[in-house]
Amino acid sequence: MKSRFFSFLVVSSVAAAPLSAAGCGGNFTTFLSTLTLELQAEGLSDSQAKAFLHGARIDPEVLKADRAQGVFRLDFDDFARRVISRNRLETGAYQAVKQGPLLQDIEQTYGVSRGVLLAFWGLETDFGQVQGTYKTRDALLTLAHDCRRPQLFLPQVMAAAKLYARGDFDPLRTRGAWAGEIGQVQMLPKDILENGVDGDGDGHVDLKGSAADALTSAARLLRHLGWQPNAPWLQEVTLPDDLDWARTGLDHPAPISEWVARGVVPRDGVLDPALSAAVILPMGRKGPAFLAYPNFEVLFEWNKSFVYVTTAAYFATRLEGAPVFEAGHPDPGLSKAQIKILQEKLSARGADVGTVDGILGRKTRAAVQGAQSALGLPADAWPTVGLLNRL
Repeated sequence: MKSRFFSFLVVSSVAAAPLSAAGCGGNFTTFLSTLTLELQAEGLSDSQAKAFLHGARIDPEVLKADRAQGVFRLDFDDFARRVISRNRLETGAYQAVKQGPLLQDIEQTYGVSRGVLLAFWGLETDFGQVQGTYKTRDALLTLAHDCRRPQLFLPQVMAAAKLYARGDFDPLRTRGAWAGEIGQVQMLPKDILENGVDGDGDGHVDLKGSAADALTSAARLLRHLGWQPNAPWLQEVTLPDDLDWARTGLDHPAPISEWVARGVVPRDGVLDPALSAAVILPMGRKGPAFLAYPNFEVLFEWNKSFVYVTTAAYFATRLEGAPVFEAGHPDPGLSKAQIKILQEKLSARGADVGTVDGILGRKTRAAVQGAQSALGLPADAWPTVGLLNRL
């Protein structure tokens, strides 16, 4: 698939610190003039600020992509089978050997598993092969000038300018995703500025050309986001038919010892009773089941899509030897239009579903589970036509 999967999402891994003077909208030339002063206030020289902005323009294709974006709406089974191809599995295995010494050093330094890094590397850019074709500086300026989310993108402009000032960003040649992510693991300039690592020791942080820089920077970012060193993130399990489904979901973690007592059994490996995890059912009680450990939650700081995060986390386990998940026989899911109707009905009942957008996200799943409990249905957070009719 072309480009990285972040591009379907609202970028969320940065703290959006507002900048007062540049504002948004209006004449673009005036906007750039004001921005020049702000760049100087951030420490760039007059010549650096002007050189960074020289030739900048609004990119209408970026605006088009921004308006069209939406979280990938395939269910977990379809999405995982589509993106975790045999080629990606084979390339991941090859890269695990090729980058073995590097990955071992990263694991020792940051405690982030090689499977997780390889999974994001593979899903984001096909291991560096497809990094995006949008001119990053113009993409960020376009989105900062646009008035939808300037508070999110103005700090990214500043970060890109600082990367340029230190020699790690070319405003004319650096290209990436439409929302400004750069390199083999698709990181935003601010994240690169704060967590970028010169993994190959050449004196520069180059996430586009250096796999060592990209993978090491990704590991450092995950640690910054709260990754627990050398701890698991996802594990497939088999569940008893009489499990209390209302206790499943990311909002209901419990000690592993409790899950074992309730009959939860790992499909691969062993369970550590000293840990805690939540049981997640991406497609309901009749589909695959996983234990999601605290590190799984960290991945939502990188990407907000439940389906994407579950797929990436599962892909990481596959790259470390886990078997293909047991698909089961889940009830058919709802269409986008049906989920919107469901969200409207749930919202009318006082539930917080977030935006009524036809996306089965975390809030909607929690609201579904609450409604199922209230109606005396198995509360597995998987909406069906039967639930929709009951509502």
